[in-house]
Amino acid sequence: MSADAAKRAAGRRAAELVSDGMTVGLGTGTTVAHTIIALGERALDITCVATSHATEQLATQVGLRLVAPDEVESLDIAVDGADEVDSELNLTKGGGGALMREKIVASLTERFVVVADDSKLVGRLGDFGTPIELMPFAPRTVARAIERLGAREVLLREGPSDNGNLLADARFGTIEDPAALSAALDAVPGLAGHGIFLGSMVERVLVDGPGGARTITAASRS
Repeated sequence: MSADAAKRAAGRRAAELVSDGMTVGLGTGTTVAHTIIALGERALDITCVATSHATEQLATQVGLRLVAPDEVESLDIAVDGADEVDSELNLTKGGGGALMREKIVASLTERFVVVADDSKLVGRLGDFGTPIELMPFAPRTVARAIERLGAREVLLREGPSDNGNLLADARFGTIEDPAALSAALDAVPGLAGHGIFLGSMVERVLVDGPGGARTITAASRS
């Protein structure tokens, strides 16, 4: 199975978890795009919240009804991809630059479902880098604070986030304690968001690849 076929299979499996009447968070990226397309094909009566302009565009194209996050108190389910998934279901997210909106939407549900091909499974987070969203006011000052937390470098990306902020990637190497690093990053003034999503947020990970379809939960990983 190719990586593209694995992404398609995982994304479409997630769409099967959605039924009429649900409020649904729609993530960003190439894998969850298959979820969005499958939901459009099923023509369900659902209300959706998108995590990026790109997701809004795709969801509108396939006929899904969108509302702003403030129009819902909670979501029945949210589906998103990941750049890395470790053995405790901690995630690296934000390769597509939507990390801050993705985290807000994921926080609105107890059913946060991650879709991925099996190349995204890692023993420890870190090789991909940690996506960062930071305020434009003092990016070098914020980068130095991140470096003091152990990052070897903080590389700014070209172009703004959908929120108008700057995007960067912090290179920490192997992250031994994602929870501690997440808390430390949360405390940096001027850092609007980061791409470490803790496993406590995740209900399940739907994985496809050469080994076939798998559903990974915290219990199945223990």
